[in-house]
Amino acid sequence: METRPVDIYFAKYAESHQNPTNKLIHWICVPLIVFSLFGLIWAIPFPYLKFLGSYNGYFNWGSFLIAFSIYYYIRLSPMLAYIMLLILMFFSFLVIQLAQWQSTGGPALWLVCLVIFVLSWIGQFIGHKIEGKKPSFLDDIKFLMIGPIWLLHFILKRFRIKY
Repeated sequence: METRPVDIYFAKYAESHQNPTNKLIHWICVPLIVFSLFGLIWAIPFPYLKFLGSYNGYFNWGSFLIAFSIYYYIRLSPMLAYIMLLILMFFSFLVIQLAQWQSTGGPALWLVCLVIFVLSWIGQFIGHKIEGKKPSFLDDIKFLMIGPIWLLHFILKRFRIKY
């Protein structure tokens, strides 16, 4: 059986993710990092494009992040890419809710996402301190993109869905 690039990445990523506490921290912090990064990028002002009409507020820098991510993931595993697209759509809904809360006097979207981002990365580094191994992305930046689908592949394996 041929080893696919995605399986090679998962095996390499798993090398520094063996400790159960570190794994648990990753299950919490990786989704929060993806969400908060998406929210931070969404919050960057985007030029108003008249031809988009009422959809203007929904096409932004976060749209490019979705496109880039899904393109990268689909090359590794279409199934994982489709699930990530659904997750990013859900994150879009949550970011829109935070933006609406901001418009009614709540905290700024970027601030909420920045706090989540910083706290989640602190959690990640604590996990790796417990693990006793440095994060994979310090060797190869691609592993920042692998973390989210590494978690997803466990869910698919649990339900015996091929990825």
